[in-house]
Amino acid sequence: MLKAVCALVLAFATAAAFAVVDANKATQAELESVKGIGPAVSQRILDERRKREFSDWADFIARVKGVGEAGAKRYSDGGLVVNGAAYDPSPPRRQPKNAATSALRDTVSLKPRLTSSLVKSDSNSR
Repeated sequence: MLKAVCALVLAFATAAAFAVVDANKATQAELESVKGIGPAVSQRILDERRKREFSDWADFIARVKGVGEAGAKRYSDGGLVVNGAAYDPSPPRRQPKNAATSALRDTVSLKPRLTSSLVKSDSNSR
């Protein structure tokens, strides 16, 4: 019987140690259960969350003073998520260029060259 109770307590402790904590929903105590987050960091998280919820990890890093990419990785490894997502340090994919924007940019960049070539041809013809 004692072994069964010990096993049950150990199972609950293990599950609690790996619990997922969402930065947008957690209490101060839940935030402090994440390895590396103490009272000061948890209070900064709560203060920023009161202003508005975190949209993603980039928003979290930008708004919570003292949390950089290394801290975000460490907190994520400890179970912290933002809107259900763990921290992913890979850069976001670039959006494909819009053909109209590219064409406009090319036209704008050609304009100074055309003007300077016209000025050169006018001065050469005199």
